[in-house]
Amino acid sequence: PDGIFKRSFKVVPEPPNGLKLNLRQTYTKIPSNVLTDCTHDAFPELLFVLSFFHAVVQERRKYGKIGWNIPYDFNESDLRVCMELLKTYLEKSMEVDGKIPWSSLKYLIGEVMYGGRAIDNFDRRIINTYMDEYMGDFIFDSFQPFFFYKDKTVAYNIPKEKQRDKFMEYIEKLPLSNTPRVFGLHSNAEIGYFTNAAKDMWSYMIELQPQTSSSDGGISREQYIEKVAVDIEEKLPVLFELDRIRKQLGEITPTTVVLLQELERFNALIAKMKLSVVTLQRALAGEVGMSAELDEVAKALFNGQIPNAWRRLAPDTLKSLGNWIAHFTRRFNQYSTWIEKGEPAVMWLSGLHIPESYLTALVQATCRRNGWPLDKSTLYTTVTKHTKRESVREKLHSGCYVEGLYLEGASWDLEEACLRKSKPKVLIEDLPILKIIPIESHRLKLQNTFRTPVYTTSERRNAMGVGLVFEADLSTTDHSSHWVLQGVALMLNAD
Repeated sequence: PDGIFKRSFKVVPEPPNGLKLNLRQTYTKIPSNVLTDCTHDAFPELLFVLSFFHAVVQERRKYGKIGWNIPYDFNESDLRVCMELLKTYLEKSMEVDGKIPWSSLKYLIGEVMYGGRAIDNFDRRIINTYMDEYMGDFIFDSFQPFFFYKDKTVAYNIPKEKQRDKFMEYIEKLPLSNTPRVFGLHSNAEIGYFTNAAKDMWSYMIELQPQTSSSDGGISREQYIEKVAVDIEEKLPVLFELDRIRKQLGEITPTTVVLLQELERFNALIAKMKLSVVTLQRALAGEVGMSAELDEVAKALFNGQIPNAWRRLAPDTLKSLGNWIAHFTRRFNQYSTWIEKGEPAVMWLSGLHIPESYLTALVQATCRRNGWPLDKSTLYTTVTKHTKRESVREKLHSGCYVEGLYLEGASWDLEEACLRKSKPKVLIEDLPILKIIPIESHRLKLQNTFRTPVYTTSERRNAMGVGLVFEADLSTTDHSSHWVLQGVALMLNAD
């Protein structure tokens, strides 16, 4: 009914798309007397800086996880409150010495107002970096003019005139579209944005394809599903005998405990997969009824996706079914090698269900051996020259080598052993083998490094805080703010 439809309809104002439109909307809603109400001379310029910052944090959201780990709803109320804060603190400063209280403004705007919405520490780090890059006495330096961004075609700076109409004229001269470099991102971020949009479109098209049997003489839907189910069943290994393995391992160490827990979880996954494919084949043959769970498994196998019943018992992944089965087989091989030959010299962290538990076990084992307090110990990381596990000749006495990490947002210079700008059209690249060593916190002295988060997948971290494995220190010759805004991160899995 029309009445129910109108009461159910909700209009949500979306922020404009693009810096120019965002700035135009902001200044359209600002009354002309606002710029003259504040007695401090710097208020018009700082208001433009604040408006530009507001537009930038909104625009980063369109680039997905490389922009923000969690998409935040920064809105007009945040900007309005910050405008009042800016006005109040500038007027208070006029009563004292006229100096702009930069530290107070950066804290209130970056940590309280905008940072208060950011529940992820690395997202908050991005906001604070923008505060450091946009706010300071340097924006008024006449010898070295300040630019938000500048290249051969466009320059984003602060207009010299203080009238609202002059600001509007400047905004109208800005380009309608802008490069990701304006936000501190690499141009590859735009490729990632369009790639993800194409992936979403294809996933919707797969969901919309007919789920009925074929009538044109080709293989039917049921036959295809049965063929996939049989193929998966043939690749399933036997369950690990945990009691025998426990006796075989002998002394129980922290890493041994991790192995046994991993095998227990892996057994649960094998058993569930075995039950699903066997029961599904019987259901297709008409021997048993088709339940809702089996129907979901059949649909997933037909679409080349991982069934939700299996996904719940496996590590987080964005892989397709075929790639995931190869990943599953490699996990089994690593567990088998660990049981037969002992803890591997080079650990493939992606093959562990809970990789952070293995790193914690390494710290526990080292603390027991050296008598260190556990709460005052941490991990030291360094990237080696090894690109293949075969080149690692011996196992570390304390710690481990880690392979299979992927670098996003930057590239790695193997010769100089440091971060470099991403190569054009290369979104992610393999990181050489990483060495991880437990160390006492007070002994860890780092210089010229960037604290890099390591996530399970390219989905990074969600609103519940799930996805972060550990933090690695990568060498760099550039300032860390450059890599913060580039959204640099490491991942255990490629899509």
